Amino acid sequence: MTTQANAIDFESYELLQDETCAQRIVAAKEKLGKKTVILAHHYQRADVYRHADLTGDSLKLSYLAAQTDADYLVFCGVHFMAEVADILSSPQQIAILPDLSAGCSMADMANLTKVERAWRELSEILNPDEKITPVTYINSSADLKAFCAEHEGIVCTSSNATKVLQWSFEQREKVLFFPDQHLGRWSGYKMNIPLDEMLVWDFDEPMGGLTKAQISKAKILLWKGHCSVHQMFQPQHIIRFRNQYPDGIVISHPECSFEVCKASDYVGSTEYIINTIREAAPGTRWLVGTELNLVGRIAEEFKAQGKIVQFMSPMVCMCSTMARIDPQHLAWSLENLVAGKIVNQIKVPDQEAQLARLALERMLLISK
Repeated sequence: MTTQANAIDFESYELLQDETCAQRIVAAKEKLGKKTVILAHHYQRADVYRHADLTGDSLKLSYLAAQTDADYLVFCGVHFMAEVADILSSPQQIAILPDLSAGCSMADMANLTKVERAWRELSEILNPDEKITPVTYINSSADLKAFCAEHEGIVCTSSNATKVLQWSFEQREKVLFFPDQHLGRWSGYKMNIPLDEMLVWDFDEPMGGLTKAQISKAKILLWKGHCSVHQMFQPQHIIRFRNQYPDGIVISHPECSFEVCKASDYVGSTEYIINTIREAAPGTRWLVGTELNLVGRIAEEFKAQGKIVQFMSPMVCMCSTMARIDPQHLAWSLENLVAGKIVNQIKVPDQEAQLARLALERMLLISK
């Protein structure tokens, strides 16, 4: 196998019809066999998701892929997900992202430069006896996971964030939580931390836009970051649903705002949302606050059970960056592999990967 040099150019794929791409993807998969595994996140568009060998959330997919004998892990997700796959997989396995422009707007809100500046400012402000633990959501770049490992911190997911915070407070009295303020706030709230002790750190302002007194009082400093999809859901969407369907049930992802989470009947990760609706009684009606592709897939899956599953927002809210992984890019990356060429490999530098793995292993240890 060779890398990007002399690869088949993508331009010839841009005008291909989706169904033509689908046929070529199937043919390429047959030729590659078990050497290649296609991973698709829950939020992935249907015309790509249909070709997946493994589906799930980002961390689950990375662990499942690492347990296969595949040489090539083609991740139909976003950049940080492919990084996690590279970090957790064996050295001979190669992670590929079909379109390098598939990023995550939330992850981009916290970069290493801004986090290091915040850390320096906090070190200057806090007294020696005031210690702080950095916690990064899995939806972040590999260098931030490495940063957390270097500073005795940890990674969390949407399903274990409360456990991770509990562990963090056993180590030190404060937490710097990034990049998603909403997951941090909801997780802290479940631990009975008062809202006025969970303050937003504005990374564009000196000292996060906070006073020394506010920083000293805060238990959790919440990075001013959010998911652009989950930000769209509003409490009035839930009120309208409840007025129309008094027996309806509301379930939301913790990346939604605090007000939406508080107004919901259930709050949890993508896997939690799927499992909760799967185990519900037939004939129930659900309002779901998470990404559109996932909601549409759930609605179709449980229709036969008489369950009605509807999307929370009246506006279309899908992960537009993940949607950049389209049939054209998937066909291109697979046919390059058939031709013996690797395109869009995601490779985390060794030292950074070792540290990031440490932060992930720390999380797994306390989540058991």
